[in-house]
Amino acid sequence: MPPHCIEHLDERTNITFSICEVSSSIYIDLNESRLTQVTAIGAAISAISVASAIQIPEQGTSRFCYGRHFETRRVTADSDRSLIQIEGVNDTKAANFYLGKKIAFVYRAQREIRGTKIRVIWGKVTRPHGIAGVVRAQFRSNLPPKTFGASVRVMLYPSSI
Repeated sequence: MPPHCIEHLDERTNITFSICEVSSSIYIDLNESRLTQVTAIGAAISAISVASAIQIPEQGTSRFCYGRHFETRRVTADSDRSLIQIEGVNDTKAANFYLGKKIAFVYRAQREIRGTKIRVIWGKVTRPHGIAGVVRAQFRSNLPPKTFGASVRVMLYPSSI
């Protein structure tokens, strides 16, 4: 289950469900296996009467969270895999939520191509790494060594919920 979840019991229907906040998006878990993203925040929150328990995001919130890229191995450089520490993810259970999600390393180049200097290297989360919430990612073209410690964007899609 993603981080920042709250258990709630609806007295009218006697249904227990979880409300989760992932990067300012709110999800409701009705049957402990599928998360449903709440789009009509006001109506859903007032219907379950837990507005004081969670933070309601503002309009125009982002659909990604940030992570940090760091060295893959101590001895041998394995550049086709990268380790990413996602903000707010501290254990393997929370890291499993991000499996299959897209990752973007956004950078600014000197030369302009197609009217912009901003470029992106895309990748995806392939598996968790260890027990501290770090994930392993594979990028289409390998990230250069100067990106160690740089910020990457972990998109919340494709979604399996």
